[in-house]
Amino acid sequence: MMESAGAYGGGKAGGAFDPQAFIQRPPVIVRAVCWLFSVIVMGCISAKGWYINKEDGKEYCVYNNDTNACNYGVGISVIAFVASVAFIIGEYLFEQMSSVKTRKHYVLADMGFSAFWGFLYFVGFCYLSNAWGKTDNPPVGTANNMQGAIAFCFFSIFAWIACALFAFQRFRVGADAAFAPAYEVEGGAGVGSPGGFPAYPGAPDPQPAYSDPPFSQTHAGNIDYTAPTY
Repeated sequence: MMESAGAYGGGKAGGAFDPQAFIQRPPVIVRAVCWLFSVIVMGCISAKGWYINKEDGKEYCVYNNDTNACNYGVGISVIAFVASVAFIIGEYLFEQMSSVKTRKHYVLADMGFSAFWGFLYFVGFCYLSNAWGKTDNPPVGTANNMQGAIAFCFFSIFAWIACALFAFQRFRVGADAAFAPAYEVEGGAGVGSPGGFPAYPGAPDPQPAYSDPPFSQTHAGNIDYTAPTY
């Protein structure tokens, strides 16, 4: 559960930046994992995913000679690579956003993109697995890379869905704050009054302190008293 001090689960705008706390935040860690997985999938297919047929001299994809399979795997990984870097930068800028509306748009974009890319990796996992299952006699030395790309497509599904869940959690925090009653948004009580509101600057003290009992008076000297005549 993320702790929030500002709108939509972020810190208050203008606060001091703490690099150590930033890299330890769960959304940043998961986003870095997404970046790493995209590099692995892209590297596996780019390094060993293509071979040249000796008979016609043309280049084919190892995945059942399906060029689209290799292009799909590399394509979603390249975009995931760029998006992961962009969202990590966005996590840093998120703390500097003073506008609640801007934070809301960022959270919605994060949630939508992450969920969609998790779905695309699911399609990629099914697509590459099916193509690999139909592959006969793959070139020597390519099997590990091809299987590795499939495995990390599978892992990427959960990484991107986790990013979407973090964004959804932020959205809920922002939505709850937007519809909360005013006294809950203030989040504070007046001094000496549980559930009360803090007074504005310069306001008189609602509970002034008495130096003397309010209904007792002391008089110095003798007081003449004349009895009433009837």
